[in-house]
Amino acid sequence: MKMHADYTSPFGNRIPYVSVCFAWVRYHLCRFLFAKDDTPVVPAAVQTGEVYKDFGMLTIVDKNKTTEQVQDINPQNALIIGTVRMGFGHWRMAIAMASAAHHLGYTPYLLDIMSFDGSTAQKSIRFLEYWYDVFSRISQKSKWFNKHIWEHATSTGGRSLRSCVYERCLSQLFTPIFINFPKNIPLLSLHPWIGHAAVLCDMKNIVSIIPDNLPLAFWLVEGTRHTVQSPSAYMGYRTLLSMDAHYPVTNCMLQGSLIEAGHYVDYEIVSTIEHDCSSRLERCRKREPRRFLLTMGGAGAQARRFSDIIRTCRPSIESGKASFFINMGDHKGRWAELREELDRDGIAYTMHTDWELTKQFVADASDGYIRGIHIFLHDDFYAAVYLTNLLMRVSDIMITKPSELSFYPVPKLFIQRVGRHEAWGAIRGSEIGDGTIETDSETDLHRTLLTLIDSSDLLEMYIRHIRLNADAGVYNGAYNAVAFAEQPPQQQA
Repeated sequence: MKMHADYTSPFGNRIPYVSVCFAWVRYHLCRFLFAKDDTPVVPAAVQTGEVYKDFGMLTIVDKNKTTEQVQDINPQNALIIGTVRMGFGHWRMAIAMASAAHHLGYTPYLLDIMSFDGSTAQKSIRFLEYWYDVFSRISQKSKWFNKHIWEHATSTGGRSLRSCVYERCLSQLFTPIFINFPKNIPLLSLHPWIGHAAVLCDMKNIVSIIPDNLPLAFWLVEGTRHTVQSPSAYMGYRTLLSMDAHYPVTNCMLQGSLIEAGHYVDYEIVSTIEHDCSSRLERCRKREPRRFLLTMGGAGAQARRFSDIIRTCRPSIESGKASFFINMGDHKGRWAELREELDRDGIAYTMHTDWELTKQFVADASDGYIRGIHIFLHDDFYAAVYLTNLLMRVSDIMITKPSELSFYPVPKLFIQRVGRHEAWGAIRGSEIGDGTIETDSETDLHRTLLTLIDSSDLLEMYIRHIRLNADAGVYNGAYNAVAFAEQPPQQQA
């Protein structure tokens, strides 16, 4: 297995020696904190959960640590989708890839490195996710912290090529999971730790799925191929734009090692774009309540913003001009905050917590008439994430921070970002015409909300551009990423 000491010049570019030393110290500190377990995982697969029912996706487990009936991993006509399940975004992209792979006739395998109980991967990711969520919530409550700390940490903090060395070194903690995988099976890596660990274990066909529209070296994994969602991201990553690490960048990424795939969207959504757009226009023609979808992110940082939105729209909700779907995910604590606000103001709502009944509600909403506020809260992580995919199809406008949801084909109202790296998601959506500019002030948000309720020109414009984008293949990124992974690396230019 290759060690971090062999990796000191990302993509042939020099970085300071002190950065290499820092990577070494960081790795050993984490190894001490999380007590690295070097016992190799013996991978096998099980048929379990909603992801198997919906997409035929098998879940990878440790054969020595499960009592379930297992089967061997069959590399034929298959691919592995690797995620860290850190927040909702990585999981949502994993579902999109599984959906596309299933539709194209491949067998997807889910590798969730957080699912291996007691592993170094699980302990370290839980630790980092906890603090990421804490800081995200603080950023929504403290303008000073957001401006001077969090915006920097989520943009320039991972921009330089030093990050490649940091993450390659740290990923040695996760190699026991990958040692026994088939070396030639295609692997879609939805987090750099997965890609780096797979490279260290000599896996040969790895595609790194880059989510953010802002080029950050953090996402780059040398020894893999990469996909991005937009032309600006392609140019930024291809030229390693602004990724200097005290020394000038002298080498770019090689042609053929990176593709502009398009937006990572599920088959179930892409295949029904025309139907869903027509339904929105028909509801608009009939003057039915304008349906808004509010989605709580994985960090659960926006409960106060949700209550402000509902208060602003209350007259429109009560008069039948607007209705709301609010997906709280699995955030019981954040729902308690929002419920307190709604109850205090005497705002009525309907709760939905049973997954089967929720799916029936969505099916009925497709052709039904919806009024009022509907709150959704589910314990199951898959349900918490995937419900947004179901609800966006029967919604007119999705209200979201400019995260990975920026790239979905539904009219979007972008509220304030949670981290500077998300800003470019709103820029992308507003430029291709399927979403608003980021409304980061309350007055802008309130004015835009009421305009979207009282008139139809913006909504009709976003629908028109979604149709144009769909015709141009903008939303076919999941299909293209799967096809890229299934094409052997040596056959590419």
